[in-house]
Amino acid sequence: MQKRKSKRINKMRGVRSAGYGRTKGHRAAGQRGGKGMAGSEKHHYIKVMQENPRYFGKWGFKRPQKVVDNLVAVNIGDIDEAADRLVEQGVASMTGKKYNIDVSKLGIDRILGSGKVTRKLNLVGVKAITSRAREKIAGVGGTIDLPAE
Repeated sequence: MQKRKSKRINKMRGVRSAGYGRTKGHRAAGQRGGKGMAGSEKHHYIKVMQENPRYFGKWGFKRPQKVVDNLVAVNIGDIDEAADRLVEQGVASMTGKKYNIDVSKLGIDRILGSGKVTRKLNLVGVKAITSRAREKIAGVGGTIDLPAE
């Protein structure tokens, strides 16, 4: 049979401090140097620096939101792969062997040049396109309608 282990407080009965040093030892936050982050710049500074060295100061730079452009950029290879699906969904159309795709309706702002182009693409509503993407489309025999600047 297992012997019952007596609780520590039972040993401390009759002892005024109950193991917490002086009489006021376990009463308030003063015994531990304050609550929460109290003393983080004074008597608890080393503890704070060990736990989180970047607690004080500022790091990095946050760009103003009016400067940030949230452009949707898609690779030309992805558009080429999705061309058949776009025709099935009714978003794009075909004229002979050319795929007519209105990029602005898809929500694409910029076309990048990564990926293979195997189909003749006629892209309409293009806001921005890289030179590599232009070369790939022209190399297959496709066209791009850019807005007049």
